[in-house]
Amino acid sequence: MEKIKYQEENHLSVQEFQEVLIASTLGERRPVADLKRLEIMLRHANLILTARKDGLLVGVARSLTDQAFCTYLSDLAVHRDFQKQGIGKTLILKTKAAYPLAKLILLSAPKAVDYYPKIGMSRHPHCYFLDDPTKVT
Repeated sequence: MEKIKYQEENHLSVQEFQEVLIASTLGERRPVADLKRLEIMLRHANLILTARKDGLLVGVARSLTDQAFCTYLSDLAVHRDFQKQGIGKTLILKTKAAYPLAKLILLSAPKAVDYYPKIGMSRHPHCYFLDDPTKVT
């Protein structure tokens, strides 16, 4: 049995992405039933790092980055059977290491709010988002 293998996979299959999202708690907040939308999410990400155990995708970090100022870590998913083994933390560190000048930014899933400070990430109180542009006054 081999250890976890980390690599950049910017052409990850939509099926594997869907499977790891479903197998993690992140699947609750992603359009996992819409393969076309998942495929678009993958195609437009420009940094996808994976964690594999014996070839099985057990973790993914999907990011959008300008490589110099900011990297937005949009999806961090670790298969529930492989959580609490440092895979998420390693994916975060490898994402940051890919472009060291860029600030790593993410929005926490509700179940992970307490996780990020434990691994040394700082909280930022000034985040805003817009889902419905008709609500702008």
